[in-house]
Amino acid sequence: MTTTARAQGATVWLTGLPSAGKTTIARMLGTRLKAEGHRVEILDGDEVRRFLSAGLGFSREDRNTNVQRIGLVAEVLARNGVLAVVPVIAPYADSRDAVRERHEASGTPYIEVHVATPVEVCSERDVKGLYARQAAGRLTGLTGLTGLTGLTGLTGIDDPYEPPLDPALTLETHLQTPEESADSVHAVLAARGLV
Repeated sequence: MTTTARAQGATVWLTGLPSAGKTTIARMLGTRLKAEGHRVEILDGDEVRRFLSAGLGFSREDRNTNVQRIGLVAEVLARNGVLAVVPVIAPYADSRDAVRERHEASGTPYIEVHVATPVEVCSERDVKGLYARQAAGRLTGLTGLTGLTGLTGLTGIDDPYEPPLDPALTLETHLQTPEESADSVHAVLAARGLV
Protein backbone atom coordinates (compact mmCIF):
# COMPACT_ATOMS: atom_id res chain seq x y z
CA MET A 1 0.00 0.00 0.00
CA THR A 2 1.37 3.39 -0.92
CA THR A 3 0.55 6.57 0.85
CA THR A 4 0.54 9.99 -0.67
CA ALA A 5 1.42 13.11 1.23
CA ARG A 6 -1.60 15.14 2.14
CA ALA A 7 -1.70 18.62 0.65
CA GLN A 8 -0.77 21.44 3.00
CA GLY A 9 -3.72 23.64 3.79
CA ALA A 10 -3.73 27.24 4.93
CA THR A 11 -6.10 30.09 5.63
CA VAL A 12 -5.75 33.29 3.63
CA TRP A 13 -7.73 35.93 5.53
CA LEU A 14 -8.54 39.02 3.44
CA THR A 15 -9.69 41.85 5.69
CA GLY A 16 -10.69 45.36 4.69
CA LEU A 17 -13.52 47.82 4.35
CA PRO A 18 -16.76 47.12 2.46
CA SER A 19 -16.11 47.38 -1.32
CA ALA A 20 -12.33 47.18 -0.80
CA GLY A 21 -12.03 44.32 -3.32
CA LYS A 22 -11.73 41.34 -0.94
CA THR A 23 -14.19 39.07 -2.72
CA THR A 24 -12.93 39.92 -6.20
CA ILE A 25 -9.36 39.09 -5.17
CA ALA A 26 -10.50 35.92 -3.37
CA ARG A 27 -12.36 34.65 -6.44
CA MET A 28 -9.41 35.33 -8.76
CA LEU A 29 -7.00 33.66 -6.36
CA GLY A 30 -9.37 30.72 -5.88
CA THR A 31 -9.73 30.22 -9.63
CA ARG A 32 -5.95 30.19 -10.08
CA LEU A 33 -5.37 27.81 -7.16
CA LYS A 34 -8.03 25.41 -8.42
CA ALA A 35 -6.50 25.49 -11.90
CA GLU A 36 -3.20 24.49 -10.29
CA GLY A 37 -4.91 21.47 -8.72
CA HIS A 38 -5.30 22.70 -5.14
CA ARG A 39 -8.30 22.06 -2.96
CA VAL A 40 -9.82 25.49 -2.34
CA GLU A 41 -12.83 26.86 -0.51
CA ILE A 42 -13.83 30.50 -0.49
CA LEU A 43 -15.65 31.45 2.70
CA ASP A 44 -17.29 34.70 1.60
CA GLY A 45 -18.34 36.85 4.54
CA ASP A 46 -21.77 37.65 3.08
CA GLU A 47 -22.58 34.01 2.35
CA VAL A 48 -21.44 32.83 5.77
CA ARG A 49 -23.46 35.54 7.49
CA ARG A 50 -26.55 34.55 5.49
CA PHE A 51 -26.31 30.84 6.36
CA LEU A 52 -23.93 30.02 9.23
CA SER A 53 -24.51 33.24 11.15
CA ALA A 54 -28.15 33.92 10.32
CA GLY A 55 -29.80 35.84 13.14
CA LEU A 56 -26.69 37.71 14.20
CA GLY A 57 -26.79 41.47 14.14
CA PHE A 58 -23.96 43.95 13.81
CA SER A 59 -23.13 44.71 17.42
CA ARG A 60 -19.48 44.23 18.37
CA GLU A 61 -20.40 40.96 20.11
CA ASP A 62 -22.32 39.61 17.11
CA ARG A 63 -19.56 40.63 14.69
CA ASN A 64 -17.05 38.84 16.92
CA THR A 65 -19.23 35.70 16.99
CA ASN A 66 -19.49 35.79 13.20
CA VAL A 67 -15.71 36.12 12.78
CA GLN A 68 -15.07 33.29 15.24
CA ARG A 69 -17.47 31.00 13.36
CA ILE A 70 -15.77 31.77 10.06
CA GLY A 71 -12.37 31.32 11.71
CA LEU A 72 -13.32 27.90 13.06
CA VAL A 73 -14.55 26.68 9.68
CA ALA A 74 -11.44 28.06 7.94
CA GLU A 75 -9.09 26.44 10.46
CA VAL A 76 -10.80 23.04 10.18
CA LEU A 77 -10.66 23.19 6.38
CA ALA A 78 -7.02 24.34 6.36
CA ARG A 79 -5.99 21.75 8.95
CA ASN A 80 -7.38 19.14 6.57
CA GLY A 81 -5.44 20.21 3.50
CA VAL A 82 -7.74 22.83 1.99
CA LEU A 83 -6.67 26.34 1.07
CA ALA A 84 -9.38 28.41 2.76
CA VAL A 85 -9.64 31.88 1.24
CA VAL A 86 -11.66 34.16 3.51
CA PRO A 87 -12.79 37.58 2.24
CA VAL A 88 -14.48 39.12 5.28
CA ILE A 89 -14.44 42.60 6.81
CA ALA A 90 -13.59 41.37 10.35
CA PRO A 91 -13.33 44.94 11.67
CA TYR A 92 -11.88 44.25 15.12
CA ALA A 93 -8.23 43.32 15.72
CA ASP A 94 -9.00 41.18 18.77
CA SER A 95 -11.40 39.00 16.75
CA ARG A 96 -8.79 38.47 14.03
CA ASP A 97 -6.13 37.79 16.67
CA ALA A 98 -8.32 35.07 18.17
CA VAL A 99 -8.64 33.44 14.74
CA ARG A 100 -4.86 33.61 14.28
CA GLU A 101 -4.33 32.03 17.73
CA ARG A 102 -6.72 29.18 16.85
CA HIS A 103 -4.61 28.46 13.77
CA GLU A 104 -1.35 28.69 15.72
CA ALA A 105 -2.66 26.28 18.35
CA SER A 106 -3.28 23.62 15.69
CA GLY A 107 -0.10 24.39 13.73
CA THR A 108 -2.15 25.55 10.75
CA PRO A 109 -0.74 28.27 8.46
CA TYR A 110 -2.63 31.56 8.64
CA ILE A 111 -1.92 34.46 6.30
CA GLU A 112 -3.56 37.78 7.05
CA VAL A 113 -3.90 40.12 4.07
CA HIS A 114 -4.98 43.72 4.55
CA VAL A 115 -6.92 44.93 1.54
CA ALA A 116 -6.05 48.55 2.32
CA THR A 117 -8.33 50.45 0.00
CA PRO A 118 -9.04 54.03 1.13
CA VAL A 119 -12.60 54.64 2.26
CA GLU A 120 -13.04 57.26 -0.49
CA VAL A 121 -12.30 54.63 -3.14
CA CYS A 122 -14.55 52.07 -1.45
CA SER A 123 -17.33 54.67 -1.37
CA GLU A 124 -16.93 55.28 -5.11
CA ARG A 125 -17.02 51.54 -5.84
CA ASP A 126 -19.96 50.98 -3.46
CA VAL A 127 -20.59 47.48 -4.79
CA LYS A 128 -23.66 46.87 -2.60
CA GLY A 129 -24.91 50.44 -2.32
CA LEU A 130 -24.05 50.58 1.39
CA TYR A 131 -22.16 53.88 1.27
CA ALA A 132 -24.99 55.58 -0.62
CA ARG A 133 -27.55 54.25 1.85
CA GLN A 134 -25.42 55.32 4.79
CA ALA A 135 -24.99 58.82 3.33
CA ALA A 136 -28.77 59.07 2.87
CA GLY A 137 -29.40 57.88 6.43
CA ARG A 138 -31.12 54.72 5.19
CA LEU A 139 -28.80 52.01 6.42
CA THR A 140 -31.07 50.43 9.02
CA GLY A 141 -33.36 47.53 8.12
CA LEU A 142 -31.67 46.43 4.91
CA THR A 143 -33.86 43.41 4.34
CA GLY A 144 -32.80 41.25 1.42
CA LEU A 145 -29.42 42.88 0.84
CA THR A 146 -27.20 39.80 1.30
CA GLY A 147 -28.88 39.19 4.63
CA LEU A 148 -27.80 42.51 6.13
CA THR A 149 -30.86 43.08 8.31
CA GLY A 150 -30.56 45.36 11.28
CA LEU A 151 -27.39 47.04 10.05
CA THR A 152 -27.00 50.34 11.88
CA GLY A 153 -23.42 51.43 11.22
CA LEU A 154 -21.16 51.21 8.21
CA THR A 155 -17.70 49.87 8.94
CA GLY A 156 -15.11 52.56 8.33
CA ILE A 157 -17.67 55.39 8.36
CA ASP A 158 -19.64 55.35 11.61
CA ASP A 159 -18.54 51.96 12.92
CA PRO A 160 -14.85 51.28 13.59
CA TYR A 161 -12.41 49.34 11.46
CA GLU A 162 -9.10 48.44 13.11
CA PRO A 163 -6.50 47.79 10.41
CA PRO A 164 -4.05 44.94 10.98
CA LEU A 165 -0.80 46.08 12.58
CA ASP A 166 1.40 43.39 11.07
CA PRO A 167 -0.29 41.66 8.12
CA ALA A 168 1.63 39.22 5.94
CA LEU A 169 0.68 41.41 2.97
CA THR A 170 -0.92 44.80 2.38
CA LEU A 171 -2.73 45.33 -0.91
CA GLU A 172 -3.38 48.87 -2.09
CA THR A 173 -6.05 47.94 -4.59
CA HIS A 174 -6.51 51.51 -5.76
CA LEU A 175 -2.95 51.34 -7.16
CA GLN A 176 -3.11 47.92 -8.84
CA THR A 177 -5.47 45.69 -10.77
CA PRO A 178 -7.39 42.88 -9.07
CA GLU A 179 -5.20 40.43 -11.02
CA GLU A 180 -2.05 42.03 -9.63
CA SER A 181 -3.49 41.84 -6.12
CA ALA A 182 -4.35 38.15 -6.52
CA ASP A 183 -0.86 37.51 -7.92
CA SER A 184 0.67 39.18 -4.85
CA VAL A 185 -1.27 36.88 -2.53
CA HIS A 186 -0.27 33.86 -4.62
CA ALA A 187 3.37 34.95 -4.36
CA VAL A 188 3.13 34.96 -0.54
CA LEU A 189 1.66 31.44 -0.60
CA ALA A 190 4.46 30.30 -2.92
CA ALA A 191 7.15 31.93 -0.79
CA ARG A 192 5.86 29.99 2.22
CA GLY A 193 5.81 26.71 0.31
CA LEU A 194 2.03 26.43 0.45
CA VAL A 195 1.48 26.24 -3.32
